Order: sequence, then structure tokens, then C-alpha cells
Amino acid sequence: MQIKWFEELDSTNDELLRHLSQYDNLSVVAALRQTAGRGQRGNRWVSAGGENLTFSILLRPASLPAREFMSLTYLATLAVKSWLIRQDVSAVIKWPNDIYVGKRKICGMLVENSLSQGCVATSVIGIGLNLNQTEFPGELANPVSLKRLTGKDYPLPATLEALLAEFDFSALESRAGRTRLWKAYQEGLFQQDLSCQYRDLLSGGEFTGTIKGVTREGRLLMEDGKSFSFKEIGYII
Repeated sequence: MQIKWFEELDSTNDELLRHLSQYDNLSVVAALRQTAGRGQRGNRWVSAGGENLTFSILLRPASLPAREFMSLTYLATLAVKSWLIRQDVSAVIKWPNDIYVGKRKICGMLVENSLSQGCVATSVIGIGLNLNQTEFPGELANPVSLKRLTGKDYPLPATLEALLAEFDFSALESRAGRTRLWKAYQEGLFQQDLSCQYRDLLSGGEFTGTIKGVTREGRLLMEDGKSFSFKEIGYII
């Protein structure tokens, strides 16, 4: 994988999206600081310059059906979770694409896809991983970093290379591989099998529910048989 480091970018995702024709498949863009990092639901990704990993991966899948686009999220979240577990950190996946340690967020992702003829033509997977930052703005409700958890410092370039080694890109190439990603993603989801409070984003009401897994297409499954898409449910933590 070719890694291109920048001192500063507005957003690593935006850098790839602006220059798709200039980057090969499996290119990686990383920045020491982002001035306009983006997260889910239009949120900003706030990260202290030079202290954390902020990077994006460009994928051009050979034959990934559009209906299985969530396989990209399964791939990325599993890779980060696996690497953190290697650091003796008990990480879990908070549906759909955050990584938590306990009830604190250590990693967020933004996956942006383009489709062509019923398949995913390109995918830009943006990842922000809190590594060495120890002080966070008060606007962030529940952040944590690896240094806060372990007391260690982590060199950015070497850490990025080790993290990228956890990505099983070959799993995207077959139905069996994508099924394996989907099943592994469901193992130990954040708050799985626990009765917890959630917010119905359509009605604004709150309810008690128990997560049982996700559908292959990525909908969150509750024990009562109901399922929710990303914009239909919120966690109350």
C-alpha cells in the first residue's frame, strides 16, 4: 500500500475525492493535522495536530455488489478493533462504524462510496484514531486515546503501517469472504445483549431495547425483531 503523508489537509477523504484519477487502488493519504475533518451525520472530526492518526484509504473493488456496500464498514471496523486488541485494549464496535473502549470513543470512520452498474466503483474509507492526545475539547462527550489507556506514546508512521496490515482486503472479493466479515462484525457489538436506552430519531421518543446483531445490509437488529437504519436510531450513553 502506498502511503502519502501531508503536514496539513482540510480532510484526507476530500483529498482523495478531489484527485481520484491521480491515486491508485489501495492508496493511503494521511495528514498530521486536518483543518476540516469530517465525521458521520455531518459532524466535524476534532483531532489535535500531530498526535493522532487521521487517514483515508482508496479502494476500487473488483466486483463488490452495491447492496453489500456495508462490507467495507465491516472490513474497516474489524481491522481497527483487531489492532487495538493486539495492544491489549478491549475494543468493541459501536454500530455502525465507531470503535469504543468501555463507553468511550477511540475511533470514528466516514466511508464514502460511488456506484456504477450495480457495484461499488470506488470507496474512500476515512479513519480517525485517537493515539497520543490526552486533552480533549469539552464539546466532545466521551473521547479517549490509546495513550490515556496505556500510558505509552505511539509513533504515527509506524503505527499506521501496523494498523493497515490488519485489513483483510481479499475478503471483499468473494461472497464467502464478505459473509465472514459480516459474522465477525456482529461478535461483541457495543451494548449487545444488554437492555439499554435508545432514541427514536424519527419520533424523538426514547425506548428500551436490546441489540442482537445486524442484517447483512447493516440494519441494527433488536430483540423484538425490529431493525433500524443509521438515521433512525441514536444511542443514549
